[in-house]
Amino acid sequence: MVLGGGSAAEPDETGVRLGGDDVRIDAALSALYDITPSGRHGRARQGGLGASAPGVARWLGDIRTFFPSSVVQVMQRDAIERLHLQQMLLEPEMLASIQPDIHLVATLLELNSMLPDATKATARAVVRIVADQIHARLADSVRQAVTGAVNRSARSRRPRLNDVDWNRTIGANLRHYMPEHKTVIPEKLIGYGRRQNSIARDIILAIDQSGSMAESVVYASVLGSVLASLRTLRTSVIAFDTAVVDLTEQLDDPVDVLFGVQLGGGTDINAAVAYCESLVTRPNDTVLILLSDLFEGGVRDGLVNRMAHLVRSGVTCIALLALSDEGAPSFDRDHAGALAAVGVPSFACTPDQFPDLIAAAIDRVDIEQWAGAAGVTTTAPAVNG
Repeated sequence: MVLGGGSAAEPDETGVRLGGDDVRIDAALSALYDITPSGRHGRARQGGLGASAPGVARWLGDIRTFFPSSVVQVMQRDAIERLHLQQMLLEPEMLASIQPDIHLVATLLELNSMLPDATKATARAVVRIVADQIHARLADSVRQAVTGAVNRSARSRRPRLNDVDWNRTIGANLRHYMPEHKTVIPEKLIGYGRRQNSIARDIILAIDQSGSMAESVVYASVLGSVLASLRTLRTSVIAFDTAVVDLTEQLDDPVDVLFGVQLGGGTDINAAVAYCESLVTRPNDTVLILLSDLFEGGVRDGLVNRMAHLVRSGVTCIALLALSDEGAPSFDRDHAGALAAVGVPSFACTPDQFPDLIAAAIDRVDIEQWAGAAGVTTTAPAVNG
């Protein structure tokens, strides 16, 4: 985003004079991005919003006036990172004037312990807006994917017409093919069962709350709440750094889950998986999703051995390196390879791919095959998907 040029009263070296709204647009861009001395003639344009809350408020108003929502979110994020405006977020008036997005929520979670009482209600309102947006975007897809997978996992020999699994039915009746009619006579029907009133799977979602996982934590907290609302699943959500916090009792409200997370600190993945192991009562019906970049601060070999034991017992284990729209994450490749070697595939996926991932895990399809079909690249081939 470049305008260049100064005002009519103070042109710069480009020789281009700006007027009207262009002056305010240029000033908004300069305040954020012209923060280092430059210029062929030795002139430096200095930007910055200073420490003045009114100045920041005016700047926020200008960017909302002149730029589309997607650009406003980028500029707000850049301002927090480049100009170190975290302190401003502790003021309720300032926080209320910022356009909520997932990056702002991640910053608020990092500042959670520092939020003054006067700001906490505003912070929760901001987090609520973003959580509701994520819920609206993904909840229906999760419910549909899970319901379909649960039905597919329970076969019926006397299905209703709408529940017939035609692919399996045709395969089971090929010997009844009648060439003269070019058709198969389905003497035996195979259909999807209906098990909505029983617990089909136990889902354990373990969330690494290190600072690098901030965006993933936000998405996972909302998705965990959606999973917990489904009667066919028994969902547990834990967050961990060097300690483990069980957030399952707070899953009715994703905002409570998010404020139960404390981003930053060390990481002991082995201790977190040990706690998850204690929750497993039906290994063959349990899915464990470890959301972590796998930078282990605990016992590395202990984690690999523990995950191998879970896989051998029948638990479907997945190492999800990131749950984010931000592209390829940074992660411990050696650790990911070691987990893949014991049957735990490791990959990142976007939030929009997560419903299909859960469905594949519930349906017991090969996770490697699902990842390939979904365009997700795993870190290394797993022994048992």
